[in-house]
Amino acid sequence: MEPNDKIVVIHQPDFMPYLGFFHRFLIADIYIILDNVQFVSSSRSMNNRDKIKTEKGEKWITIPVNKCPRDTNINEVTISSANDWRRTHLITLQNNYGRAPYFKEIYPSIEILYNRHATLLIDFTLESIRLLMKLFNVEIPTVLSSDLNVAGTSNERIANLVKAVGANRYLSGVGAKAYFDPELYKRKGVEVIWQDFTHPVYPQLHDGFIPFLSSLDLLFNCGVDESRKILRRCLK
Repeated sequence: MEPNDKIVVIHQPDFMPYLGFFHRFLIADIYIILDNVQFVSSSRSMNNRDKIKTEKGEKWITIPVNKCPRDTNINEVTISSANDWRRTHLITLQNNYGRAPYFKEIYPSIEILYNRHATLLIDFTLESIRLLMKLFNVEIPTVLSSDLNVAGTSNERIANLVKAVGANRYLSGVGAKAYFDPELYKRKGVEVIWQDFTHPVYPQLHDGFIPFLSSLDLLFNCGVDESRKILRRCLK
């Protein structure tokens, strides 16, 4: 494969990501895990939380983390042991998905994940990503951005990371358009491809349909085989 044919996706290691996260893996050739950027604990961050569906609507499930300085990188954040969050998460999933058609197929894998010991947040979130990749039958080479030793911030860092793995094409989520600098990518010789993802509608528990939940929602409701098909039907 020629360098300009290789497509790179770069994203922070989110917890139990939504379907669009894995949609990009079906298009890209390498995933750079953006682990050495600032951890932001805010309504915009999905590093330690995601949403599930309940009878009352959306509900966040969150991995508690220890307080850290503002400039702490994602790969340095530690998980808090102040409460039994693992048991809380598992009970929450049981209570809200126990009657889902494929709960018994999916839940044992989730239980194994939660029984794994992890001190660093990134260790647990990456395990959650790997589990979902396995369930979706998605494979992609990965590399940590911290291992690439590139300089720059924001757009410049992204472009430098793309070049660091010998590529010239970057697959970006449309949310990045708000701070996109086209001239910088042009100077760096990097082509930006925008993700074209329309969230699929599938059967859910409880009334109505809520998109952009954790991929667990799809798996519990539709099972492994059908979820794999639904994900791949999102490709244009």
